[in-house]
Amino acid sequence: MATKTSAPAASKVKTAAKLGVFTLMIMNIVAVVSLRGLPAEAEYGMSSAFYYLFAALVFLIPVSLVAAELAAMFPYQQGGMFRWIGEAFGSKAGFLGIWLQWIESTIWFPTVLTFGAVSLAFIGMDHVADSHLAANKFYTIGVVLAIYWLATLISMKGLGWVGKVSKIGGMIGTIIPAIMLVICGVVFLCMGGESNLDFHSNFLPDLSNFDNVVLAASIFLFYAGMEMSGVHVREISNPAVNYPKAVFGGALVTVLIFVLGTYSLGVIIPAKDINLVQSLLVGFDNYFQAFHMKWFTPVIAIALAFGVLAGVLTWVAGPSKGVFAVGQAGYLPPFFQKTNKNGVQKNILLIQGGAVTLLSLLFVVMPSVQSFYQILSQLTVLLYLIAYLLMFAAAIYLRYNMKSAKRPFRIGKKGNWLMWVVGGVGFLGSLLAFVLSFFPPDQISMGSTTVWYAVLFGGVALFVILPFIIYACRKPSWVNKNSNFVPFHWQKDAASQALIAQAEKEYESKQTDA
Repeated sequence: MATKTSAPAASKVKTAAKLGVFTLMIMNIVAVVSLRGLPAEAEYGMSSAFYYLFAALVFLIPVSLVAAELAAMFPYQQGGMFRWIGEAFGSKAGFLGIWLQWIESTIWFPTVLTFGAVSLAFIGMDHVADSHLAANKFYTIGVVLAIYWLATLISMKGLGWVGKVSKIGGMIGTIIPAIMLVICGVVFLCMGGESNLDFHSNFLPDLSNFDNVVLAASIFLFYAGMEMSGVHVREISNPAVNYPKAVFGGALVTVLIFVLGTYSLGVIIPAKDINLVQSLLVGFDNYFQAFHMKWFTPVIAIALAFGVLAGVLTWVAGPSKGVFAVGQAGYLPPFFQKTNKNGVQKNILLIQGGAVTLLSLLFVVMPSVQSFYQILSQLTVLLYLIAYLLMFAAAIYLRYNMKSAKRPFRIGKKGNWLMWVVGGVGFLGSLLAFVLSFFPPDQISMGSTTVWYAVLFGGVALFVILPFIIYACRKPSWVNKNSNFVPFHWQKDAASQALIAQAEKEYESKQTDA
């Protein structure tokens, strides 16, 4: 998700060389891996691995490599995706890209917090009652809103300690539980436990069954966020060699966690009993019952909830910060540029919180918690994929529009054919997932399909049109006098070119000093 790739990166050049391949690989894994989506693929049995590998090849790896090249091209210019897309297709398209990243993360909050609410429900020792509580709409919406607004209030205090909590939470709430889940599956089978997963079933799925393809399209969101690591491409030595190592190493570990974790759930839970929201906790609980360790279920529930909450603390402020920086350059009204005494973008956070609250009220019209979970997940996928489509197209276009630009990391040593392959595969894969994400999955009771289509088509139309309306209403008075936003390369007026030259000179000076 979007953050600034601006001058602050230059000030950290001194420590950049200390960022090794292994460290960057771990950063990629923690940024991308989330266990909440494993149950969605556990229904497919052995063939789930095909979907994970397919999505990694056509999405995860292309996103990582393309973002690395773009981030290396613009190391001191602000804006993230706004910069990358705007340099290729103009500021209007760039604003659409950064807007979609922010609004996508806003819609994502109710889904991830639903998972957190379910985790908290399983802290009790009566697991039948816990399951009923986790499925209760009013409990879930209450916990979602309470935790979200608490995270927002904490974010208003500044990001100093939030970063530390998110790192600890990533390990305690994601990496360690993932390893434990796989170990539980292996130990269970070694003890002679009966597997609900047919290991002799086909690896290749039945692609003639359109419903299978539709639900699997949501797997692309599992890998979303890898573009963040692209901002670190200048912080490692020999990026042309070491960055691909970190990307492919992180991708391999990420895929292994998803595949083995999904298989571990399939071993302990029959496919017909899979629930998108509860099954991860139920899977752990079933394993601990088999190992006579039922007391450990509340422990893992707290760990998973802590991982969710720590991640939310980071993302509440993260993408909104990117929108805030772009807004100060004159793309948002002054109201959205207001900060509190801690320098935090308070009004953007409050607007974001209002949107999260309204989206959470979809509980009232959806037939179940997991149907709400699925429809918001699909809307999130659709909006994020539009931004990715723009990013892939921009990377290819800039190979021709900015031929002479410095590329410390470059996809392919010579020519543009490898960029066409990597960017083209990423673009076509994203386009395929985008189209499929409009279809309701047959495996989940969605209630009225009218509601499904209304939310998805209406949501996409609304959130795509809004940034164009805001853009059309821009006024010169919106530009913050304290903004140091670097102009685009295509802004040929003398003042813009002078600012670009000054920013580049300052960046190179800091590199030399470091």
